[in-house]
Amino acid sequence: MKTDSQTSCPSDLAARGFAALLRRSDIADKRVLLRVDLNLPHAKKQGSSRTDRTDDADSGTHARLQRALPAMRQLADAGARLAVLSHFGRPGGRVQPGLSLKPLAAVLAQALGREVAFASDCIGAPAHQAMRALAPGGIVLMENTRFHAGEEANAPDFVAALRDLGDVFVLDAFSVAHRKHASSYGLARALPSCAGPNVAAEWAQLARLLAHPARPFCAIVGGAKIAGKLPLLERLVEKCDSLILGGGMANSFLFALGHPVGRSLHEPELAEAARHIVRQAKQCGCDLLLPQDVVIAPSRAEAAHARTIALAAMPADAMILDCGAESLKRIRARLDDAKTAVWNGPLGAFETPPFAAATLQMAQHMAQRARTQNLTAIAGGGDSLAALQQAGCAQDFSYVSTAGGAFLAWLQSGELPALRALTAS
Repeated sequence: MKTDSQTSCPSDLAARGFAALLRRSDIADKRVLLRVDLNLPHAKKQGSSRTDRTDDADSGTHARLQRALPAMRQLADAGARLAVLSHFGRPGGRVQPGLSLKPLAAVLAQALGREVAFASDCIGAPAHQAMRALAPGGIVLMENTRFHAGEEANAPDFVAALRDLGDVFVLDAFSVAHRKHASSYGLARALPSCAGPNVAAEWAQLARLLAHPARPFCAIVGGAKIAGKLPLLERLVEKCDSLILGGGMANSFLFALGHPVGRSLHEPELAEAARHIVRQAKQCGCDLLLPQDVVIAPSRAEAAHARTIALAAMPADAMILDCGAESLKRIRARLDDAKTAVWNGPLGAFETPPFAAATLQMAQHMAQRARTQNLTAIAGGGDSLAALQQAGCAQDFSYVSTAGGAFLAWLQSGELPALRALTAS
C-alpha cells in the first residue's frame, strides 16, 4: 500500500522573517546579501555553451528573472543596501568572460526601473568597493559566484569572504537549495538569514500539493540520463502509483530489459541499476511505463528522415529521439486516471522538431486536465519550463517550479540542505 512521507514546511516562519526584515527601523543601515537564480540564457550570446531554449531573457520576461524581482524590489524600496548574488553556467571555479553576469545588470535595471550597479567580483576589493558606494535602496549585482572554486566546495574562506560583505542573508533561489554551496547553504549558516518570497512560496506550494498527494499519483520523468537520479527513481516507485519514463532515461531502461536501442543515447553501465528499479516497482505496486513505439532518425540533425516504428523494429544504425503515438496514447490514459501528476524532463529531443511532439502534446494534455480541476499538475525544471512555454500552457498547470535539481531532490526527500540551514539559523 502506498504511503506518503511527512514533509515539514516551516516556510511560513521563514516568510515572516523576510517581512520582519522589511519592517526593521534600521534597514537603511543594513547590507543585505540576496541569493537569487539568474542562471538565464542571456549570457549564451556572450559565448556560453549552454543550449537552453527558454523564453526571452533580454526582454526581462524569463520566469526565473521574474521570480527574482519581487525580493529585490521590496528590499530596495525598504531602503536596504542590496548585493545580488547568483551563478551562471558551470565555469569550473575560474573566470570565463562568456559566463559573466555583467550583461544582466542592464536587464535587471530595466525590469526594476532603477539603477543596478555591477561589481567585477563577488568578493574582495571590487565587491567591498561596490558595497561602500551603495546608498540606502541601492542595488549591486555581483559577478558570477562560480568563478571561485570555493563556491561549489562551500569553502570556509570563501563563505567568510562573502559573509564580510553583508549583515543579513536572504535566500530566494529555491533552485540551488539542494546544494551545499557557499552562497546558499554556507551563508545561511554564517549570517542571520531568512527565506525570500520566491523560496517561501515554492516551499509552501510543493508541501501543500505533494506532501499528501491525491491518488492515483503519477510521475513523469524524462531527460537524458539516469545517472544521479537513481535515488529519486527508487523513492518515486515507492511513493507513486505509476511512473512514466521518457527521453534518454527510458532508452537506458529499454536497453537493460533487452530491447534494441541502436545508436540512441543510453547508459549501458547502469543496466543492473535500471533492472533493480524495475524489480522494486513491481514489489511496490508501481506501474512503470516505457515507450512501446518510438520516433527514430539517423541523428538529430537528420530530422527530415524521422519515422515512427515499433520498438521491436529498431534498426542498429538509428537513434530513438521521441515517443511514438501509441506510447503517447498510453501516457494520456494514465494521466486521465490520475488525480496528481508531477513532471520533470522532456520525453524526447524536444529542442528539434519533429521530436517535440510527445513532450508538447503531453504538456497540453496535462494542462487540459488541470483546467477541469480533475488533475493537480506540477512541473519542474528548466527543460520542462521551456517545453511548457513552447506549448503555451504553463499558466494552466497547478504549479510550475523553475528549479530542476532542487525540485527532484525535494521530491526525493521532502527537504533541502539550504532550507534546513535557514530554519536552524
